[in-house]
Amino acid sequence: MLRAAVTFGRLLRRAGLAAGPDRMVEFVRALEELDPDRREDVYWAGRVTLCSRREDLELYDRAFRAFWERKEGRALKRSKTRMSFSLADDSVQPPKKTVERNESGEEMVRLRYSPVDILRKKDFALYTSEEHAELNKLLGDLKLSGALRRSRRLEPAPRGRHDPRRTLRGAMRTGGEPMRHRYRKARSRPRRVVMLCDISGSMASYSRVLLRFMHAGVISGERLEAFVLGTRLTRITRELATKNPDRALSEASEAVRDWSGGTRIGDTMKEFVDRWGQRGMARGSVVVILSDGWDRGDVEVLAEQMMRLHRLAYKVIWVNPLKAAPGYRPLARGMAAALPHVDVFLSGHNFESLEELAWAIAGAASEREGGAR
Repeated sequence: MLRAAVTFGRLLRRAGLAAGPDRMVEFVRALEELDPDRREDVYWAGRVTLCSRREDLELYDRAFRAFWERKEGRALKRSKTRMSFSLADDSVQPPKKTVERNESGEEMVRLRYSPVDILRKKDFALYTSEEHAELNKLLGDLKLSGALRRSRRLEPAPRGRHDPRRTLRGAMRTGGEPMRHRYRKARSRPRRVVMLCDISGSMASYSRVLLRFMHAGVISGERLEAFVLGTRLTRITRELATKNPDRALSEASEAVRDWSGGTRIGDTMKEFVDRWGQRGMARGSVVVILSDGWDRGDVEVLAEQMMRLHRLAYKVIWVNPLKAAPGYRPLARGMAAALPHVDVFLSGHNFESLEELAWAIAGAASEREGGAR
């Protein structure tokens, strides 16, 4: 049964479900508490532990019927089961099950699935419309949270600063004798995240995906502020607060007047630092700039404003999709002027790089990398 459970988990991962090792452990533990000979117990044990989204239920049901049952619904002899998979590298195909017979006459279940692994490494500029729809589901699972910082508020802890009030309260239950001492420590809370996305014409292949990435962070409930950079600075946090991604991007596009035009990064950064950054939004925050670095303005202004921003922020992250190109060097004047004041330099051209960005925002890459990367 353990071998069958592991094989079933491998099937779900190939079909596109996030059935990782932690979920498989919970699935096996659930089977130990239930009767693995009963179809209902196996079904619900997997559905509760292996599915995390409503979109996963239909795919899980198909994979469950394909693996544990015959087409007519009778119990399947697992020793005679044969499975194979066909993978389309150039497009995303919806899950589909067909039943065929092999040379020995046994039924063979053939399952086509969405190539999530290929989407993770594929450049956003090469995506089709179907792949963009699949990407929206993946972006919805990303969690954006700033690096932790110590708060002035205290919370109970097993060790740390002595808490006399809670100690005395506990002593009232033991006749005034403090049998157990209580402690407290400073509470940790995530830092604010500020994201500024370049929407100029040179970023047209990536700006929509990056805005969807920003939308996922805004609706997650974390402290995140969203801006767009063009010939002017526009705050779109309120527009992205709608949970429907298509409606949120539509409202954001209506609020922006200079979509797919030129960009003056230095001037817009000056407006951000003067109007928002120095007033508290950037102080101690994680600031993420998503731009290719092509600036039509004065690069000296950009260098000065990046230096001011670097002094205010806890960490400055620059995401440039062009960095993924072979042999890339930051030769653009704007990128070369800003890079000395950047802590982490990432690409952001595919889903894997966005996962790396999420780790960097959370503080996993806190070391200063600057121009080294």
